[in-house]
Amino acid sequence: MTQQLDRRARAEHLFKVVSSERFLAKEGLGNEVPFFICPFGAEDGLAMVDDRKDLIARLGHEGVQVLDVDLYDLALEILAERDVLEQLIEVEPDTDKSELKEMLQGVLDPQDHLIPKIGDRIAATAHDVIFLSGVGEVYPFLRSHNVLNNLQSTAKDKPTVLFFPGNYTHALATGASLDLFGLLHDDKYYRAFNIMNYEV
Repeated sequence: MTQQLDRRARAEHLFKVVSSERFLAKEGLGNEVPFFICPFGAEDGLAMVDDRKDLIARLGHEGVQVLDVDLYDLALEILAERDVLEQLIEVEPDTDKSELKEMLQGVLDPQDHLIPKIGDRIAATAHDVIFLSGVGEVYPFLRSHNVLNNLQSTAKDKPTVLFFPGNYTHALATGASLDLFGLLHDDKYYRAFNIMNYEV
């Protein structure tokens, strides 16, 4: 029951924040890039898919347009377009995992392939906010801090919310840290705000 209340409270907070004029106008960010992390427990992954869809629908009723980018779907699209998806599926059983990871990281390189693809969608789709999801599904081929670092120049005009299965913590001693699934330290990323702490 508590988990349900937490989930409901998170959904209401997200709706209240993302639909607010202050958020959409990027106010109170002190000239930082308008990037927000929405952390959630890895165990809530499937529920978050539904909650995100519900949020997009609710925001649509309020006239707020969301560009919803699933990194996993986008990665598959890039692999298919570059004619390597079938090959990868074929060689995967007999390929060393570290070699496969290296191959995928090359083909999906954020700067050369992923971000330009997101840029195309940003240019082609009217939107007020960008949602990024699928972070857990693309790990370790794509790392969230790397995606955000490369996205800074492309997605600076509208707020971007990264749905992150894990913790986004700030500590004076260690700085800001993205911990995937609450277990894997995904390097430091300083330039995003925790949307759960955003005041409307």
